[in-house]
Amino acid sequence: MSILLIAVVAIVLIGVYMYFSYNNREVALRKEAEAQNKKIASVHDTMWKILKEKAGVSEQYRETFEKIYPEIISGRYANDGGSAMKWIQESNPDFDTSLYKDLMQAIEVQRTYFSNAQQRMLDIIRERETLIESMPAKWFVKNKSVIEYTVIASDKTNDVMTSRVDNETLNF
Repeated sequence: MSILLIAVVAIVLIGVYMYFSYNNREVALRKEAEAQNKKIASVHDTMWKILKEKAGVSEQYRETFEKIYPEIISGRYANDGGSAMKWIQESNPDFDTSLYKDLMQAIEVQRTYFSNAQQRMLDIIRERETLIESMPAKWFVKNKSVIEYTVIASDKTNDVMTSRVDNETLNF
């Protein structure tokens, strides 16, 4: 009789442990998903602020260069007879394209960071769904509601995912 009682108590204790363990894991994944959703918003906001500022600096540089370069040239050679030879021999200001290279690199880095944040969210959702659908966890987890998340994507991507057709090719 005592062996049976010990077995029943052990089974109950294991069941209680599993209940708390699986439910705590589900709660942790749900909280992580909530935090990740906020992180995605923050990453998106940061991405656009960085790109907007970098693009603004690049555009401002281009506009300034376009404005001052003709003034520099006309001021130097307006009243000088041998201006063509002087212009060839002198060092004139060059338009520095490194700002545009920096902008392109920032676009790539920021978009990759944003994509990684969204992929992490999808991994959290997948991990939680696996937990609540696997045995024996599915017997113990009480909150089985779906974590709502829609991937942020372009209209082009959404159209392709709906139609399941992408015939567009890039022409370089």
